[in-house]
Amino acid sequence: MRVVLLFRDGGLISPKQVAFKSGIYTLMAANALAVLFLGIAGVMARMLAVSDKTLSASGTMMMVISLALGAVIGELLDLEGKFERFGEWLKKKTGNARDQNFVNAFVTASLTVCIGAMAVIGSIQDGMYNDHSVLFAKAVMDFIIILVMSASLGRGCAFSAIPVAIIQGGITVLARLLKPIMTDAAMTNLSLVGSVLIFAVGVNLLWGKKIRVANLLPALIFAVAMAFLPVP
Repeated sequence: MRVVLLFRDGGLISPKQVAFKSGIYTLMAANALAVLFLGIAGVMARMLAVSDKTLSASGTMMMVISLALGAVIGELLDLEGKFERFGEWLKKKTGNARDQNFVNAFVTASLTVCIGAMAVIGSIQDGMYNDHSVLFAKAVMDFIIILVMSASLGRGCAFSAIPVAIIQGGITVLARLLKPIMTDAAMTNLSLVGSVLIFAVGVNLLWGKKIRVANLLPALIFAVAMAFLPVP
C-alpha cells in the first residue's frame, strides 16, 4: 500500500490529516455563518417593521447607546478576563491543562448559548409565567450547537453547561422579582441587543477573536433600562 505524505513546517502529514483539518475548518465556518444569521435575523425582526407598504426601523438609538454604555462598564469590570480566568481554572480542575484551545472553546461556546434572545426570553417566561417551552426548545438547539462546536473547537465547549445553568437560573429568579417592570418594550430591547451580541459571537467564530463580547454583556441591562426612557 502506497502512503502519500506531504511536507508541512518541516514535518510530514498525510492526506487524511489534511482532509480532517479541512473538514474541521469548513464545519467551523458553517457554524459561524449559522450564528451570524441567527443574530441578523433577531435584529431585523425587532428593528424593522412594515407600515403602509413602507419599511421603517426603530430602536437604533437605544441599541447604540446601550452598546456604548455596556462596553464602558464591561471594560471597567473586565468581564471577558473573568470568563477566561474561570476557563483557565476549569481547565486545570478538569484535567485538561494540555488542551491549548480549552479556554477559547469554553468562552466562545458559553457566549453563544448564554446571551441569545432565547436564553433571556425563555428564562424570563419561565420566571414570570412558569412557561418552560422556550427553554426546552433552546436545550435541544444548544445540544446540536455544542455538538458541532465541540467537533471544531474541542472539549471545552461541553463545559459551557455551567454558565448556562448559572445565567439562565439567575435570570429566572430575577424575572420573578422584576415581573412588574418587564414590559413588552423592555423585552423587545433585550432581544434586540442580545441578537447583536450573538452576531458579534459569529464574527469571532468566523474571523478569530475580534470583539470582546463578554465585555458587552452589561448592554443588556441598559437595554432594559432604556425601555422606560423616551429614546427612539
